[in-house]
Amino acid sequence: MNAPTALSHLAPDVHQRATPDEFIADLQQRFGAQCSTALVVREQHGRDESVYEVPPPAAVVFAQSTQDVADAVTLAAKYKVPVIPFGVGSSLEGHLLAVQGGISIDVSRMNNVLSVNAEDLTVTVQPGVTRKAVNEAVKSEGLFFPIDPGADASIGGMAATRASGTNAVRYGTMRENVLALEVVTAQGEVIRTGTRAKKSSAGYDLTRLMVGSEGTLGVITEVTLKLYPLPEAISAATCSFPSIEAAVRTVIQVIQLGVPIARCELIDHNTVRMVNTHSKLGLREENMLLMEFHGSPASVKEQAETVQEIATDFGGNAFEWADTPEERTRLWTARHNAYFAAIQSKPGCRAISTDTCVPISRLADCLLDSVTEADAAGLPYFLVGHVGDGNFHFGYLIDPTKPEEHTLAEQLNHKLVARALNLEGTCTGEHGVGLHKMDFLLTEAGTGAVDMMRTIKRALDPDNIMNPGKIFSL
Repeated sequence: MNAPTALSHLAPDVHQRATPDEFIADLQQRFGAQCSTALVVREQHGRDESVYEVPPPAAVVFAQSTQDVADAVTLAAKYKVPVIPFGVGSSLEGHLLAVQGGISIDVSRMNNVLSVNAEDLTVTVQPGVTRKAVNEAVKSEGLFFPIDPGADASIGGMAATRASGTNAVRYGTMRENVLALEVVTAQGEVIRTGTRAKKSSAGYDLTRLMVGSEGTLGVITEVTLKLYPLPEAISAATCSFPSIEAAVRTVIQVIQLGVPIARCELIDHNTVRMVNTHSKLGLREENMLLMEFHGSPASVKEQAETVQEIATDFGGNAFEWADTPEERTRLWTARHNAYFAAIQSKPGCRAISTDTCVPISRLADCLLDSVTEADAAGLPYFLVGHVGDGNFHFGYLIDPTKPEEHTLAEQLNHKLVARALNLEGTCTGEHGVGLHKMDFLLTEAGTGAVDMMRTIKRALDPDNIMNPGKIFSL
């Protein structure tokens, strides 16, 4: 493993369970070259985009089918060894880390689009398929899958963390867009939840239970998703504002008037500067809204004119339009690379990120106070937000060799989350709980609700082998 950084002692408690040699031997006998114990492979599967560093898993199984996953989990259940699903490794909250040892099941080779049902607006895929691959597979049918968390994440990982992203203001999150799942349980049994029908009243909603469970209840091996017709017309625009408050007030007005805007992203002036440097753009280095409108040419024109009028009332200026696919792609690629632009702005740094979400009417109160605190602390940060649905992200940039910076970032993070909860918001709008937000979940949901979650976990996974140590402690 790489030499530990000064942050290692700040990782959650690590309770490594012994991994029996007999278990590894059984895995290798069943999977052959699909099972690796090489250190470099284990290290790759033992870290994500979070700041935590813990020992890597004891082995990695590269599953190629549902049966592979079921066999691996059955063996793990026999020896009571933890199992951690792995997609593309883009988690920000420590979901993938082997805090109690065990094995990683990599589903990236399960990357087939199994069926496209254009007439019903559905597609069924394996969990390792990425969102861009889904859209490539269905665009010839005039359809698209709108959930866009930025990274080219795997569909299985997006379902497991209940991801959303830039289009959520119009199209919702993974919760609204997953119709059915195939899941391998903690006992190695393969079950199906939901159907391709648009609705059902049949029994407990196991699909919604699994969506957002972060691998703690089972391994997702198949996902059926909703699709949408490609808009007849799409237009994107940027608009600069003299202050963050002006930009946020514009957004609140747009949403409260019911304008069906498809995307509405806030980028503060610090982040615009970072993005310009990283993506070689020439955006005005002011607080900015990046918006997108979908619909017929007439409706897109009407939406854009309405938003431009509202923005002007709040001091918005320098509207710039991107109507061609190439121009829009360039803008949104730059937005999606904001995280990496920020990291590269301070060589060697790591980011402590958060993703609170509040009711749209409370967005200005939460965001402006958080900006004031961050500026007063003097710690470099970036700020982006899917502000159309009240969701925003701070990333505090810290030197990993200076624990005092990590402590300061976490203090800012705690204050921000406490403020969001006091405003009837949530500690995580889309990243999930993982390791980083376990204490916040307890504050948000309360002891009774978390105890109910524990009861479900113990009932479905009595030996606690499914991604243990995440969401809540047992």
